[in-house]
Amino acid sequence: MYLLWPLLFLHVSAARLNLFDDGLKQAKQEGRVRLVGDQPSSGRVEIYHDGQWGTVCDDDWDMAEAQVVCRQLGFPGAISVTLGGRYGEGSGKIWLDDMKCQGSESSLSECSFKGWGVTDCSHKEDAGVVCETGTNITSNRQFSVDNSLGLSDDLGLLFDSGDGCDFRIKVKDDSEESELTFCVHRMILMFYPELNITDNSRDLTVDVSQTCHPHVSAFLRYLYTRKIDVSVTSAQCLHQLAFTFGVKKLMEDVGRAFTLLIPEDNTFQTQVSMFEYGVRTGDLVLQENVLQYLSWNCEFLISSPVWSSVSFHMMDALLQRSDLVVKDEAFLLEALERWIQDKGDELSSDQQASLLNHIRFLLIPVDRLYEMQFSSSVLRRNHEKLYLTGLLRGFQFNALPFSKIRNNTISEYLPRIYTGDEWSVIFNATTVKNSRYEYRNGYNIDYNYNRGYGQNNRMQSFSTPAHPSALYREQKVFWQAQVILSRQECSNYGISCYSFPVARIIASGNQNMYTSIIRYSNRLILTCKNENNVFQVQDFKNSMAVIPNNSSMGLPNPCPDDYSFRFVVRPEYI
Repeated sequence: MYLLWPLLFLHVSAARLNLFDDGLKQAKQEGRVRLVGDQPSSGRVEIYHDGQWGTVCDDDWDMAEAQVVCRQLGFPGAISVTLGGRYGEGSGKIWLDDMKCQGSESSLSECSFKGWGVTDCSHKEDAGVVCETGTNITSNRQFSVDNSLGLSDDLGLLFDSGDGCDFRIKVKDDSEESELTFCVHRMILMFYPELNITDNSRDLTVDVSQTCHPHVSAFLRYLYTRKIDVSVTSAQCLHQLAFTFGVKKLMEDVGRAFTLLIPEDNTFQTQVSMFEYGVRTGDLVLQENVLQYLSWNCEFLISSPVWSSVSFHMMDALLQRSDLVVKDEAFLLEALERWIQDKGDELSSDQQASLLNHIRFLLIPVDRLYEMQFSSSVLRRNHEKLYLTGLLRGFQFNALPFSKIRNNTISEYLPRIYTGDEWSVIFNATTVKNSRYEYRNGYNIDYNYNRGYGQNNRMQSFSTPAHPSALYREQKVFWQAQVILSRQECSNYGISCYSFPVARIIASGNQNMYTSIIRYSNRLILTCKNENNVFQVQDFKNSMAVIPNNSSMGLPNPCPDDYSFRFVVRPEYI
């Protein structure tokens, strides 16, 4: 389901309002685009250059160009292109012609074109787009933000009445078709030094998308009371207003509402847009929430069309993480190589090298390391020294005891969450859900239990290498993984359980031989069965992992009745 994610463009102008001078420039900056039409998500494409707006000719105008425009405006992506001045003929300059975009550019002006104002078109050929909006969000969930710290509710009544107000805030949209005016109190605004309100200030003009006009009053009231109710549909507007006015605490609080949106779009277009928005607004909480979700869903992200459009700084942030869920490190390297090749000349050689240096060559399976010696590509030839160093370090890691390896850093040998068959086992969600049990005399009675291990569809035995290093790969550790649904079952195992379901993984056999050099930081991955959506990664504490409910999860569970359990073994050197 595509999400409502139009990143809002606001600019502010007022006498002596120095903070927003850059915001004013940004609103009219070179290369900014806008849509002129009846809906905010569709219209004639116009681009700002040399102090004026101009149109784009529809010669060679296709979906790659439309994707760039829609993402630049903050929409998840494009639905279609329009040709022949469907949204009416523009006036003035035709700035762009013969556009050739890859689809991964961050702005339309980064694409190839004839040159500014070089065209043989007329305005009858003005190009347009229809962007995705996903306005079918149905969540009515709401939460309250209260930073009042004892402020009187009378301040809210003062705002409502407008008595004694001495400062006017005018709110317009970009097209100037709608205008609101609020009379407020200069003294209240002076509590927010970012606004640079002085005794001589009399008014302030703010350009806000008309979509957000219904939320401006509630935001201004927050400046008085430090209280506000936030819903999924109002969060985007309130976050942008808080950013514009420099109200950082509200921006952080509202940013938490965005976590409700993160699992909703399995195309990953929304999440990528949210991260870039978080970078622009400096919202570290939003950036981390998105990065965590994309890390958990890294395999699915890599296989999606959005992978090639990920920015350099997002890729750099992802590759430094150890919570990436991927098949193995070689899979991640191959995906990165494809991404670099797709970017082409957009990346410098130093940028390519900095990303490749995040690959943990030590943890690439040794047989794959061996094969890499004989593979060749332009990328590998250009960074031959880097690859050779990685291969050498990888072979050392596989041939020498850990105590003999010099200059090792934590990230080099710390595993990510590798889901290859040799390291994990998955439980079919349906068999877990259909296990028969009922509540009787204070206990959940499980009809599958005591029928024997072979018939218990919530328990599996499997084995893994003791460690990825070749020194230990032939040494096996045997594991028993199970999902427990009842208190009776816990009692029969001699363990205490306080909520259900609960996952358990225990080792047997040779594990104790390696406790002085190897520890196991195992993980439980919860995945929506039909949507391939990882919504939770859980640590095991004393071999147990309690499956959280929606109220205790960082991200909401989009499939509460149909998800699978994957047990992942993660050996690491002590």
